[in-house]
Amino acid sequence: MSPSEMIPPRSAGNLRGAVYMLLVTASFTVGDAFIRAAAEEMPLFQVVFLRGVIASVLLGVMAWRSGAFAMVIAPRDRKLIGLRSVAEICAMIPFFIALANMPFANVSALLQALPLTLTLAGALFLGEPVGWRRLAAIGVGLIGVLCIVQPGEAGFSAYSLLVLLAVCFVTFRDLSTRRITPEIPAVLLAFVMAILVTLAAGGLSLLTPWAAISPIGAVLLLGAGGFIASGYTFAALAMRHGEIGFVTPFRYMALVWAVLIGFFVFGEWPDTLTWIGAGIVVATGLYTLYREQVVRRRARAR
Repeated sequence: MSPSEMIPPRSAGNLRGAVYMLLVTASFTVGDAFIRAAAEEMPLFQVVFLRGVIASVLLGVMAWRSGAFAMVIAPRDRKLIGLRSVAEICAMIPFFIALANMPFANVSALLQALPLTLTLAGALFLGEPVGWRRLAAIGVGLIGVLCIVQPGEAGFSAYSLLVLLAVCFVTFRDLSTRRITPEIPAVLLAFVMAILVTLAAGGLSLLTPWAAISPIGAVLLLGAGGFIASGYTFAALAMRHGEIGFVTPFRYMALVWAVLIGFFVFGEWPDTLTWIGAGIVVATGLYTLYREQVVRRRARAR
């Protein structure tokens, strides 16, 4: 009997989903590192625009090969896809400005608050049930966010507020995604979003003179575009092969990749308060995900 035959189908799917999610976090984190490195020799939004062109071409080819362009999209879904893309554009601007100006791992640590903000926003705007335990976890998680931001301390950076603004828009983006018809391919959503984000970045890039692209800059741009496209692809595979409750916690590996890249590539290391805050945010996020699964199992058992 082969090892794959010894693993139950659901467990095998979860294991594949977990591996794909690890690749998602690695792809997006490394792609952001390429952008930050490229922004040291080119204007930021020139980098984001050129990366978007590369990613759009790659995603367009994947969408075409999968037959996604032949799909008829209902007007309701078109509106939601448009809202999702606008939210991504609004998140992209403050996120990349912060990414280019603050410690790499700190940006990732603040992004880990996303499961908490999604849970809270789902309760406020979609009427999703949230018990007192998850509300308490969200409150504690916000304390962790304050430890990372460090308002009033010497380590405070105003760019942290831009990351939190980006988290708000990403939360809105993901809420919009939840309401889109599940049959619409993820690669098609990614392609539309990449096109609109690229157009927005192109407009912003015209506000500053463009710089010549060196051979190293070209490599960095190709890397950024390739990793963002692979991240979108692995994200779709992760959701299709694994259960959400099992796969989602592996998103927190993004913080590990960010710390390693920040130290070995950019020579940065988070301070003690950032470590404490990141630990609180991750712990409360994992607890929130756990409670969400408990509530779902109870609802199915009724």
